[in-house]
Amino acid sequence: MKVRRTSRRGSSAQHGAMWRATYEETPYNQLPWFDPDPSPVVVGAVEGGFLPAGAAVLDIGCGAGSNVLYLARKGFRAHGIDISPGAIRAAEARAQAEGLTIDVRTGDALAIADPAESYGGLVDIGCFHTIPIGRRPDYAREVARILRPDGSFVLSWVAREHEGPHGPPHRPSLEDVTKTFEARFLFTRTEFHGAPQGGSLPFYSAWMVRRSVPQPAAR
Repeated sequence: MKVRRTSRRGSSAQHGAMWRATYEETPYNQLPWFDPDPSPVVVGAVEGGFLPAGAAVLDIGCGAGSNVLYLARKGFRAHGIDISPGAIRAAEARAQAEGLTIDVRTGDALAIADPAESYGGLVDIGCFHTIPIGRRPDYAREVARILRPDGSFVLSWVAREHEGPHGPPHRPSLEDVTKTFEARFLFTRTEFHGAPQGGSLPFYSAWMVRRSVPQPAAR
């Protein structure tokens, strides 16, 4: 009997080129999504004990590193990947300025160069909604592969409720997200965050735990 191997095809060349150019053409601190502070969703997951203290945590699509720096300050083994080398250079410079030890590198969210079960926690604040719709199942397989059983996954994405011209082209609904991840993850918390004053976009967040046993069959 032949064992079927799942292909780990990375992002398209066009996708990678777009993000590389973004950070080459615009200073990271002038990009519309840049925030020098960590995401409130990540802060809540740390303060609430959802991310296990001292664990190795990977920020997928880490950008200029605000969440990675925060995790390092809080005693986590803080890692980050981003498809843009410019984003990684910015994160490294910020860490050096603060005297923090982090591990950030150029990497593809659809083909992460880590062995299986490398991390006790994952963070994705705004990467998933940039993944083409047809590649969402590939992304779910990849994040499940690198996360340990019962490991924690913090996900945030711009909500479908945002109808303005600015923001990612793919704005998943909560149903879209559960369809993508539920076979591999247990959802322990979901929340809708309406747009506060100041122009932030409405978004969802989800706290998930990687299943240690398969999802039960429908009944």
